[in-house]
Amino acid sequence: MLTWVIYDIVKDKPRTQVARLCQRAGIMRVQYSVFLGDLNANEIDELGLQIKALINEETDRVYIFPMCKEDFSKVRLLGQAFDKKLITNEIRELFL
Repeated sequence: MLTWVIYDIVKDKPRTQVARLCQRAGIMRVQYSVFLGDLNANEIDELGLQIKALINEETDRVYIFPMCKEDFSKVRLLGQAFDKKLITNEIRELFL
């Protein structure tokens, strides 16, 4: 299931650790605090638990949005949607 992970984490160390968790989970960075990739339900749960263990729930915000292909096809990208330095052809192909 295509999954977005979007976060706003105040401190550098947990923010970096969350980015590494996302990368290890196999999802790709599309902006500095936005990742997108294909995860199954168990992987989403596991990633959520790992992120929860790192963040400060009083100050940080993390959104994990699983999307079915039908909903994903309705995503609209506006402006420069992605940081072109960060995205891969694999991400671009998801939106073609």
